[in-house]
Amino acid sequence: MLFRLISAIILAIAISQAALAADNNIQLTTEQAQSIGQKIWHNEGLGKVENLTVWNKGEDFPSFGIGHFIWYPKGLEAPFSESFPPLKTHLKKSTTLPGWLNKTDHAPWPNRDNFHRNINSAKMNSLRVLLHNSIPQQVEFIVLRMQAALPKMLAAIPTKTQRDHIRRQFYRVAQQTNGIYALIDYVNFKGEGVSSKEKYQGQGWGLLQALENMHEDTQTMPEFVRAANFVLSRRVKNAPRDESHWLPGWRNRLQTYLNQ
Repeated sequence: MLFRLISAIILAIAISQAALAADNNIQLTTEQAQSIGQKIWHNEGLGKVENLTVWNKGEDFPSFGIGHFIWYPKGLEAPFSESFPPLKTHLKKSTTLPGWLNKTDHAPWPNRDNFHRNINSAKMNSLRVLLHNSIPQQVEFIVLRMQAALPKMLAAIPTKTQRDHIRRQFYRVAQQTNGIYALIDYVNFKGEGVSSKEKYQGQGWGLLQALENMHEDTQTMPEFVRAANFVLSRRVKNAPRDESHWLPGWRNRLQTYLNQ
C-alpha cells in the first residue's frame, strides 16, 4: 500500500515535469519506497519508539514522529515553520486522534522540564501509540511536502535563469538511485528554504539553498551532499547561538544520501 501511494505521487511529479521537459523521468524502485520510512525514522530517532516524542536539549519546542515534526508551546515565537500541526490535520483524514489532541492547537507542555516530568503520562503514551501506528501516513505527509516543494521554490526565485537552474538540479537529483529519498528527507529535515523566518543573517539552509549552490558537470549525489553541507555549515556560522554541536550529526545524515 505504501509503495503504491508513494509511486502514485512520484508518477504525478514525473507527469508534471514531462510537460516541462520530455526527457526528464522520475522513477522510484520498490526497494526505495519500502525503505524511505525506516530511513527517515532512523535518521531522526534511531528507529526507537521512545524517540517519537522528544524535546532536545537547547531547543525551545518538542518534536514528534518519524520526521521530528516540531510543535510550539502556546506563546512561543521561533524562526522555524511548525510541521506537527499540518501533520495532525493530515492524520485526521484517515486516523482517529486521541481526544485531547483534537482539543489543543499548541503543545501542552510549556517547557522542557515539564515535558520530561510528563514523559510517561497517559497523554504522552497515547501520542507515541498514534505516531507508531501511523508511520505510512507520516511518510505520505513527508512525500506530499516534497512534491509541493518545487513550485514553492520556483515561485521564490526572481529570474528565469535561476529558476531553470533550480528545476534542473531538482530533477537531476530526483533521477538518481537514492535521489528521491534525499529530496524527501532533506525537505523534511531542513525545509524548502522559502520561509523568511528560516534564515540567519538573510541566508537560508533549506532545499532551495542547497540546489542553488550545486555546480554543473559534477557527480550528482556527491555534489548535492557538498552543497547541502555548505549551506548547513553556513547556518552554523550565521546562527545567533552556538549550533555547532548539531553539525556532525547533520553531516552523517547527508552521507546516507550516498548509500545505495
